[in-house]
Amino acid sequence: MPYFILGLAVLVGVFLVVRGLRRANPKNIQGLLVVLTGLVAAAIILFLATSGRIGPLGWLLFLLPLLLRWRAIKQALGNMSGPTQGKNSDIETAYLRMTLEHDTGVLRGTVLQGQFEGRLLEEMTVENIVGLLQECRVNDPQSADVLETYLDRVHGAEWRAGGGGAAAGDGSMSPAQAYEILGLQPGVSNDEIREAHRTLLKANHPDRGGSTWLAAQINRAKDLLLPNG
Repeated sequence: MPYFILGLAVLVGVFLVVRGLRRANPKNIQGLLVVLTGLVAAAIILFLATSGRIGPLGWLLFLLPLLLRWRAIKQALGNMSGPTQGKNSDIETAYLRMTLEHDTGVLRGTVLQGQFEGRLLEEMTVENIVGLLQECRVNDPQSADVLETYLDRVHGAEWRAGGGGAAAGDGSMSPAQAYEILGLQPGVSNDEIREAHRTLLKANHPDRGGSTWLAAQINRAKDLLLPNG
């Protein structure tokens, strides 16, 4: 019977620790080790007690360290369940108030001034947000930086294809830029251009999680250098 109790305690301890390690932030690993130490000590105490090998004084000697470290053990157990529910991070600029929800990773924003004052970013079209971005670039660069981060996070790089990104602003591409996009030097053969285009497009195709904007630039570079295919 004592061996059964000891084995059961060890199994429960291993389960809790493994679950905690899977969910824990690296900063909480030390706390998990504290929990593991406490569980092992508790299992030993239980085994010795049920087998009649420990007296009252032994009980005290074993329990005293656990009592002294109870707060650390309790805190570590709480950390196993992950981050605190409902916690948010907020940042405010001249044009925006942004909130990041830790539980879901959702980023939300409210426009504080300008033509879209009072609007929620998540309810605005990409075109309207890009229009707000242009206004921020003129009046408040910090707000522009925050808004670009929001666009990249929520809409990916595709929004830049509409003229919102600096690189897509003038709508033109020079041969030098086309070679740079394909990773080639001027003077290479047509076959090398086709091979570079095929390789890059395969690695960045939207169907495989790539960027639609980047795929469009790769195709555009190839068409510029090889107008006849």
